[in-house]
Amino acid sequence: MSIRVAILGYGNLGRGMECAVKQNDDMELVAVFTRRDPSTVKTLTDVKVYNADQLLSMQDKIDVLVLCGGSATDLPKQTAEYAKYFNVVDSFDTHAKIPEHFAQVDAAAKEGGKVAMISVGWDPGMFSLNRLYANAILRDGSDYTFWGKGVSQGHSDAIRRIPGVKDAKQYTIPVEAALEAVRNCENPVLTTRQKHTRECFVVAEVGADKEQIEEQIKTMPNYFADYDTTVHFITEEELQEERNQILTAQPEDIQALGDLVEAVLKQRNICVVGSESALEKNREILKQIEPLVQ
Repeated sequence: MSIRVAILGYGNLGRGMECAVKQNDDMELVAVFTRRDPSTVKTLTDVKVYNADQLLSMQDKIDVLVLCGGSATDLPKQTAEYAKYFNVVDSFDTHAKIPEHFAQVDAAAKEGGKVAMISVGWDPGMFSLNRLYANAILRDGSDYTFWGKGVSQGHSDAIRRIPGVKDAKQYTIPVEAALEAVRNCENPVLTTRQKHTRECFVVAEVGADKEQIEEQIKTMPNYFADYDTTVHFITEEELQEERNQILTAQPEDIQALGDLVEAVLKQRNICVVGSESALEKNREILKQIEPLVQ
């Protein structure tokens, strides 16, 4: 008999979960729940979409509910609430608040006689296990975790929850000096700020207070307050253009840049990309500093 799985929240994570269920013969996706109008949501496998308000009426049809919302505002409320009625799985990833989240969900699951798994993902999750195994073997070592360069879905989602923000992408960038120190086996003691910088590209609603948005981003606890954070305001068209270029890029497009890259290398020029604060600190060794986004 298949495990009947339902998904709450149909964004990137929800679609990924849908694909994962499809790969397992002992699982069956029975429903997707959304806060949007269900008629506007098209699933990859044509499973039926319901309004989130209908969730509790389907307890007898669901074995496991996978919560695919964001850690900033969704999961702190949803997981503890639904753990009373369903066996649940979430990917809560606000590290500093995991003990608090665990306590709330644990109490709710015990109250309902259900099983709950929290913080199932890359980090926390798979990377946590990697660190556990490594520390068990190398007892006198130090572990370091670096992300990127790349998009953080959770941090991007947190920005999009700010009033006045229409869309946003956040890139996590490792600090090269910290990486080099770790690679050189120096075992440095690093603060959060010393390991990563965060670069945000934000599309603001018409008439929104951009200074206030930037302040809310840079002071957001557990997401940006402990990092050197740069915020760029761009148009919706610029953000979509970047997405289109990424989605449509082919190997031959990259190969076509070969002559240009070779010509640049012959000039013996070096280009570095970094946060505004990091570049300013090293201005004396840089010939010219130019913003990537005006």
